This record gives sequence, structure tokens and C-alpha cells, in this order.
Amino acid sequence: MREGNIYQEFLIPISKVFPQFKSLDASRAMFGRGNRRGLKKIESPVLFALLILVVFALVLFFGKNGDNESTLMPDLSSQRWSSFDSLVRLDPTVELRNGTDLIWQIPDSPKAVLFLAHGCSGRAANFWDRSPKCPDCVGLPEERLIVLHALARNFAVFAISSKGVCWSLGEERGVVKSMIRWWISEKKMDKLPIYAMGASSGGYFVSALAAEFQFRAIALMIAEGVYSHLDISKNYPATLFVHMPKDEKRNGKIERYLVVMRDKGIDVAEVKCMEFPLTPQFFANRIPGLSPNLSVKLFDVFQDKGFIDENGYMRDDGRVIPWKTAIEERNIFLPKKSLVNHIQEEMNLAFAYHEMTSLQSQEILDCWTRILQRQVLYVILPNTVEFQGLYDKLSNWIGCVVKLTCQCNRTSDHPVPN
Repeated sequence: MREGNIYQEFLIPISKVFPQFKSLDASRAMFGRGNRRGLKKIESPVLFALLILVVFALVLFFGKNGDNESTLMPDLSSQRWSSFDSLVRLDPTVELRNGTDLIWQIPDSPKAVLFLAHGCSGRAANFWDRSPKCPDCVGLPEERLIVLHALARNFAVFAISSKGVCWSLGEERGVVKSMIRWWISEKKMDKLPIYAMGASSGGYFVSALAAEFQFRAIALMIAEGVYSHLDISKNYPATLFVHMPKDEKRNGKIERYLVVMRDKGIDVAEVKCMEFPLTPQFFANRIPGLSPNLSVKLFDVFQDKGFIDENGYMRDDGRVIPWKTAIEERNIFLPKKSLVNHIQEEMNLAFAYHEMTSLQSQEILDCWTRILQRQVLYVILPNTVEFQGLYDKLSNWIGCVVKLTCQCNRTSDHPVPN
């Protein structure tokens, strides 16, 4: 962990909240792990009061995003494709570099950087809507909402397309690492914390890349990572597994990695994403360009054909249900052929076996924020037995919940696709 960068990012903002903290600048070296002895000269009551002020300032600093807080179980009715229209719009910049697409968007006053890695058969263009600036962009519903969530929290976002159908762990890892460093330097964001999120193949790729690139934290979505092939240590970035427990094999691997990584001293947590029922308005709420009337028709077909049960839950993954044939038989036509992929992605999301999800974006970003708060506490707190217990208590207080269970807790008896 880079203590100097943490000081720059957090202690300076704290001094703006509390003017008396400006005196810390003169004693900056005291806040490195290797220079805690200087703090021992301060009497405990004074240091305790100082610590409480620091913690309070951290909460205030990070609490600026408090209006975006959500409950642990996302309300689908409040997470629509247009939910961010009043806050931020998708406005990407596209560049071809090293033979692949590089797409990004930088908000005003960015606080952090987020690198996104798509899954197999995906590409960077999936994360932004089609526009004059990006005529080849696709804007898949979950991908675009992930970007909007991040932009609304003042993350600069950039995505790179893999050379092949899926990401490779050989030469491509070095190429992407070089591209990330170039982009961050080019955009003068060297001082900002850098995060990464990868889904499926992208999750495996990010887990390997994080062993070589100093991300502040990473999120692996529907992927357990390639940790059986990596020699990681306590310096590995804080890791969040965002997964769908219906995939029992992957769930088992993640549970094992959670234990192993904690034993190595790595900050690690999981977000479990469960299935949820479809509603007549579901597709219209999630997909731009799909009307409420068409959404109702799709729901009716799924109900009549038995694709969903009496409670609205998908009986199988959208990839294996013959829903396209079913709507053709009913003479239901989509305004754009490309909507097939959008609809199927949302079906997969509802079934919750293997799909990218934006529903837990706030939980992911909140978790990363709290991980940073804990890291700052560790840098500030003196290395004494007296304060170690206090650190643990405060760390738990502002820390990321180890197991965040999102959506409903319903256990399904439906068969899982092979």
C-alpha cells in the first residue's frame, strides 16, 4: 500500500474539514507505518481525541455520496435504465490503441479511476450507448448502468477490448498493464486510487493483472479468479467477489478462496446475487428503447409458455429458453434486432446463474470506500498494543460487511443449466 498517496488523498481533505489538522503537514512522516514511534510521544487522551476527529472527518468526506445510499436488497423499481438522467449522461471517447478499442469517460473532478474488463464475446463498446462519438457502441443494460453508477460517484471509467473472444493471461496481460499506465499518465490521474472490475473471463483476467498492477481494490464478478495459479501475498489488492451462488461449483471455490485469502492477510469480502421474479414492466424499466407495451407482451408470452413459474421466477437460463421462437409465433417484433441481446441479458440476470449485474453497483462502490477508510485508519493509528484493539473496533465499525446478500434470499429448486 502506498502510504504517501493515502496521505495525499485523505489527510489533506481532512485538514480542510478541521483546520487544526493542518499542523499534520509538518509531521507528515509520522504517518507512515515505519515511523509510528513519533506518535508515541503524544499522550493517549490527546491521541484518542485526534483519532476520533480523524474518523469523523473520514465519514464526512466519504459521506458526500450519502444520497446514493441504498438498502442491502436493491429495489428494482428504483434501478431503471434512466435513473441517472438527472445526474450524468454517457459521453464516451473512443481510441484505437495497440490494435484494440479503448473507450473512456471522465467526470468533472474525478476522485478515482475504474478499469472495466468485459466477459467472453464482449467488448468495451458494450459499456456505452450508441452515439455519434461511438457509432459501434452497444449499451447493454447491465454494462451501461455499471458505468453510470461509477460516473455518478465521480469515478473516471475506461474499458479495453480483449484481442480474442476471451481474455488471455499471457502477453495480453502485459499489453493491458502498459495501456492502463499510459492512459492514467496521459490523463494526469497518477494521484488517484485505481480500481478494477472484471466479469467472467474479465474477472479471471483482473485477478491475474492485480498480481502485477497495484490496484487499490478489485471486484471479480461471476468469477472465482485464477488464484490456484498465483502466488499472492498480503500486498494483493482488497478483493470483492460478486457472484451468483446458484452456480454451486464456483460458489464453493469462492468460499475456499475467502478463507485462504483472509489467512494471507488480504482484505476480502463477497456479494451474493440472488434470483428475482420478472414483472410485466421489468424489461421496459431496464432496457432503453423497449416500450412498456412490448415489455408486457414479452411477460405474457413467458407466462403462457411456462418460461416463468407462478411467482414470476425464471425456470431456466435465458440462453437455453426458446423465447425468440415463442415471440415470433405470436407475431411480436422487436424494434431493433440488437434488443435480442439486451432482453436475454436481463433474463439471465433474473435467473442469476451467470451474468454481469449492475444491481449491486452501489454495494461494490460503498465497500471499496470503506476498505479505503480502514486502510487510512491503519496508517494513522500508532503501532501499539493499546491501540490495536481500538483499530479493530473502529475498523469493524466503518468496515465492509463480510457477506452482503443482495436481492431476495429465495432458494430455488429449479434445475441449473449445464
